[in-house]
Amino acid sequence: MHQAQVSEWGQAPKYVEAAEPDVPGPEEIRVKVKAVGVHHVVRSRAAGKHYSSGKPPHVPGIDGVGTTESGETVYWTSFDVGSMAEYVNLPKRNTRPLPEGIDPIQAAGCVNPAMSSWMAIKARTTNLPPDFTVLILGATSASGRVANPLARALGAKRVIGAARNKSALHTLGLDASIVIEDDPGKTDFSTLGDVDVVLDYVYGPLTVHLFKSLKSSRPVQYVHIGGLSAQDISLPGAVLRSKNLTIRGSGPGAWSLAEVAQTLDQLLAAVKDIPKQPVKVVELKNIETAWGEAGSERLVVVM
Repeated sequence: MHQAQVSEWGQAPKYVEAAEPDVPGPEEIRVKVKAVGVHHVVRSRAAGKHYSSGKPPHVPGIDGVGTTESGETVYWTSFDVGSMAEYVNLPKRNTRPLPEGIDPIQAAGCVNPAMSSWMAIKARTTNLPPDFTVLILGATSASGRVANPLARALGAKRVIGAARNKSALHTLGLDASIVIEDDPGKTDFSTLGDVDVVLDYVYGPLTVHLFKSLKSSRPVQYVHIGGLSAQDISLPGAVLRSKNLTIRGSGPGAWSLAEVAQTLDQLLAAVKDIPKQPVKVVELKNIETAWGEAGSERLVVVM
């Protein structure tokens, strides 16, 4: 069989021959891979920059869609088994039947981005009021786009999105939008009002400016998910002392894969109803060339 493999951190994955997996163990299942998404975390792991990267050689991919030996189409997620291979052996607990009506390419491209907001709300917030309000920083990113319908599926009544692209914001069905300025400190949060949850895919100076600008009369639960702008902030202690603000992060470690497994069927059912997301499909044999291509579409690798 063939797989994608990174032999040295910083290099694009190469298309290489590899031995097929051994006979699956009693708690494993063999899957013929159909499609694998190239998510931000996949790129970070393949560059050796993620805390879960391990050591090379590295097979990229943390999830995917494929077919079991019995013919069932399944979705899986795993940080232990690289997905970009023609066949993988997976723990049975990590796989779920893909609901009818979901395009496998769409599932490979958008379930992981969807999981970021889904787990942020499900696992990293507590005691949210009915009909809560959500602010999404980075609302036009791949993860931010799907965070809006998923937040509503989890009980949000009002969703506000912030991003740089004003015209793109207006296509997302948000209740309100805020344009992020080139100088994040000039972004106007004066109309924000009461907010219960902040889902942050941007981080950096914008986050600090938001914290300083918050005037919510209700407790605010902030969840850091990604760092599209920066990975570090400098936050004055006075900001924390003057706001009813809880700060958490969301990602592997902040929640466990066991927690993901408990809610995965519900997430897959919700993904079925989100709008079709932009993806770019590339064959596994072309992974080395396609890896470095930039664009707003989520790259999906097919076998």
